[in-house]
Amino acid sequence: MKRAAAYARFSTDKQYETSIETQLRDIRQYCKRKGYHIVKEYVDRAESASKFDRPAFQKMLEDARKHLFDVVIVHKLNRLARDRYLSVVTAHELKKYGVSVESVLEPVDDSPVGQLLWGILDAVNEFERLNTIQ
Repeated sequence: MKRAAAYARFSTDKQYETSIETQLRDIRQYCKRKGYHIVKEYVDRAESASKFDRPAFQKMLEDARKHLFDVVIVHKLNRLARDRYLSVVTAHELKKYGVSVESVLEPVDDSPVGQLLWGILDAVNEFERLNTIQ
């Protein structure tokens, strides 16, 4: 059974209206379907996904280094990052510790097609963020 970490985030920019509770509910259902055991839930409230210094995000990375879980589950990839560089660095950091990332609503994987899709989603997420701050 895979050990999972749930990561949920809400930003004040109104770009994503799904509440933390809804994100966590959907992540829990996803993990139940996949047979994953959630070992910890990390929640950042009113934190931009373009920032690396989010408190729960940093704690999640610290716990990944300690090998406390095998996979991070997010509702959508834009909960993890809305900056292409931050997304790549985060995925690389997690992978270094044997941790993968899965999205409830965006089925990306480690295949070449999955990685292409992830890159496209990263670009769209960053575009949306940049478009709203202008």
